Amino acid sequence: YFLDKSDKYDSRDVERLQQDDKWVENYLIWRHDVVDDTLKMIDESFQWRKEYTVNDLSESVLPKWLFEIGALFLHGYDKEGYKLFWFKVKHHTRDPKQQLDKKKLVAFWLEHYAKRDHGKPLTVVFDMAETGISHIDLDFVRFIVNCFTDYYPNFLTKIVIFEMPWIMNAAFKIVKGWLGPDAISMLKFTNKSDVQEYISGEYLPPHMGGTDSFKYSYPPLVDDDFQTPLCENGPITSEDEHESKEEIDADTKEAGELNEAQNLNQKKMNSIEQISKSEETDKTEVKPKNAKKALTTFKGPLLHISPAEELYFGSKETGEKKCLIVLTNVTKNVVAFKVRTTAPEKYRVKPSNSSCEPGTSLDIIVSLHGGFAASLQDRFLIMAAEMDQSSGAGVPELTQFWKEVPRTKVMEHRLRCHVIESSKPSSLSLKDNAFNIPAKTNEDLHIQLTHLLQINKRLEEQMNRCLWFQQLSVVLSLLSVTVAAFCFYLAYAQGS
Repeated sequence: YFLDKSDKYDSRDVERLQQDDKWVENYLIWRHDVVDDTLKMIDESFQWRKEYTVNDLSESVLPKWLFEIGALFLHGYDKEGYKLFWFKVKHHTRDPKQQLDKKKLVAFWLEHYAKRDHGKPLTVVFDMAETGISHIDLDFVRFIVNCFTDYYPNFLTKIVIFEMPWIMNAAFKIVKGWLGPDAISMLKFTNKSDVQEYISGEYLPPHMGGTDSFKYSYPPLVDDDFQTPLCENGPITSEDEHESKEEIDADTKEAGELNEAQNLNQKKMNSIEQISKSEETDKTEVKPKNAKKALTTFKGPLLHISPAEELYFGSKETGEKKCLIVLTNVTKNVVAFKVRTTAPEKYRVKPSNSSCEPGTSLDIIVSLHGGFAASLQDRFLIMAAEMDQSSGAGVPELTQFWKEVPRTKVMEHRLRCHVIESSKPSSLSLKDNAFNIPAKTNEDLHIQLTHLLQINKRLEEQMNRCLWFQQLSVVLSLLSVTVAAFCFYLAYAQGS
């Protein structure tokens, strides 16, 4: 394909294909590991990407009014934790002159999200409330379908269609003909009474039966996940007012002790993924009997962040309300960082806006307010940027720094929340003034499960052998009884 059509591809896509195994894997998964089909899909998608200049799409090259009408945007999560891609169909009207720009807007949003969240799957929501025959545009719908079936592999989890008017039934029968069997199974037709089977009320607008007060507006480009930065000690809500100053001071003291212990251990580490035995502290004797297991770590250009992907909180029953994020500065300069969350009313982060000295580690404590529980939809964003040596690290300096630093120089990393029922979470959490580090990782559980399956298989083989020997013994016993009876019969006959 490349030799025949190299001039039809963007060289940046070819380079990425040669380097990004995950991208190749997604194509293979979407085409069920059939290599010829996968190559054909890559060929078609690469030609499409060059035709639509996908790598160069930005706000500046698209008409501003397309963003302002709010027909397409990303906002919220479904119940499985997948990002929602909204199509407000009532804002769309057929116009051949605008069709190309509208298609490029779809490509812009998909590419924007793919680059930001590394191609994590999406749930598409067609909000068809207040729509009619004038909003039907089969060419545009077909383009959207092709984006997911042909151009963005393994990118779609489901399509939630809300309140489709009966007059559009015939049109959607045509749409189904464009979808393969896998994609058809992803269609979910809903109304106000059952849409919350897929999306919780907190991410549904009132006309869909939800409580989400989000109102789309532009500019700026909607980045609704992390709009609100936390203050230094997190927001104090009315539900949290019962906490006394002494309790907050105790938390701060606890964080200081843990930070001190971490810094002592850091001198003895060969890498961030190894935690050696803790030294004694004055007030908490943290002496692990065995060396701790390696932690998953995101290794960024400015900071190494542990855990790498998920913060584990306990359920209401387990009562685990705190998690620890460890940042390690791997540069030769001071690195400023700040933390944002999708649910600022739930969490306190200490510190949420500070800096980290070169070669040192810093602990961030994430704690839930009383009465709140962690949700799979909750996300955290860690932003980091290098500071000049001459810059101060006080609050005024940091505030001014974040106003001036270019977005291209900011490192971003996202963490998901995970709720577990076990009293031993499998991420860094804080309990009893000590590190509660996972005893079991997913890899461990997979190995144990494989081992158990092997043992089960051996037991089945042994049981089959036992049954075979048992059956053989029964047959031999019957033969012995038959031979004995026959001998007695012969002896009796001769005697007679």
